[in-house]
Amino acid sequence: MAETLTTGADRSATDFAKSRRSSLIAAIFLMATSAIGPGFITQTATFTVNLGSAFAFGILASILIDFVVQLNIWRMIALSRLNASALANKALPGSGHLLAVLVIFGGLVFNVGNIAGSGLGLNAMLDVDPKIGGAVSAAIALFIFGSKRAGMAVDRMIVWLGILMIVLTVYVAFVSGPPVAEALRQSVFPDSINFAAITTIVGGTVGGYITYAGAHRLLDKGTVGLENINAVNKGALSGIAVTGLMRYVLFLAVLGVVSSGVAIDLANKNANPAAQAFQAAAGSFGLRAFGVVLWAAAITSVIGAAYTSMSFLQAFKPNITERGRNWATVVFILISLVVYLAMGTAPAALLVFAGGFNGLILPLGLTIFMYIGWTRADLLGGVPYPKWLLVLGSLVCLLSWYMAAVSIKPIFAFIGL
Repeated sequence: MAETLTTGADRSATDFAKSRRSSLIAAIFLMATSAIGPGFITQTATFTVNLGSAFAFGILASILIDFVVQLNIWRMIALSRLNASALANKALPGSGHLLAVLVIFGGLVFNVGNIAGSGLGLNAMLDVDPKIGGAVSAAIALFIFGSKRAGMAVDRMIVWLGILMIVLTVYVAFVSGPPVAEALRQSVFPDSINFAAITTIVGGTVGGYITYAGAHRLLDKGTVGLENINAVNKGALSGIAVTGLMRYVLFLAVLGVVSSGVAIDLANKNANPAAQAFQAAAGSFGLRAFGVVLWAAAITSVIGAAYTSMSFLQAFKPNITERGRNWATVVFILISLVVYLAMGTAPAALLVFAGGFNGLILPLGLTIFMYIGWTRADLLGGVPYPKWLLVLGSLVCLLSWYMAAVSIKPIFAFIGL
């Protein structure tokens, strides 16, 4: 009997370890693929064409800022065992509801752009009309969330598509032959620094719902509390590493093409610089590979935006079930699709608008979280919070307010004001 009990305990411990590892991997890729959406791909290609190797510094800066934001958010949500809106409400009553409204509305804006990006991806991959491609992609996301095993389907799809994105982009980066040594030098000692480029990239990769995607996935999986904090920290760092790898290889893929003397058309608003670079590097296969990468980035961002935005519904309905939230997510994606099809706006314009709006939500949420870190240790398991993380987080918070101010201009331009 003792042997049977021991075996059962061992099996239970093994199952728990596997479950925790699975939840961490899912959270890592949800954060990473949410951060690498169609807007980021377009922006990276554009800035690489304009700045060349010097843009490597902007990539490194965005990764360091991402590190500070994500490590703080993941840690606080895990220690509090509360989602972002509930934690904010406990610290500053009403602030969680405001944050929820902004994230849900912002997520809708982002998702319209993400569906547009998925349409562009299928257009490059299979010559499908962008609107038809967007509708097909939304239907795939709807099928996933409408299934009885939605959670497992989301986790698996995001992980495999994330890996596919990286593999294809690494291949194009290899065949384009970028000046790697020069790019590494300029990552630390750039010939010039373009703060506008850094602001845009950061706003598009760690703003709005993206900030909370991985942390809320861990919360749903139960990987929270002081006992799991080392795993949470490792997950946040791994997610940033995956995101950083994809950012660098995408940058190198475009840089190799630019350095070879190929002219990339930026004058035409409907031109796609990233598609041009992939095609120049690897011909027809490169264009199709770009379509796969853009579609994978877009469809995972559709899933990430919808899932994370609807996780904020708990601010208004604390007892909502997982099944109920999945159906709310289905409605959310349907609304995003209808808006995209009805607007008749060029996908590129939608992506610009979504990227600009990103920077408006980050500073508010980060300000609330920094307040919690400095003054409300009682909400974070009662354990001392690392001061170095708070200092870095506060500095990034100030920068994020500047990013928000910069982001207002493209939003007004988009709506014609």
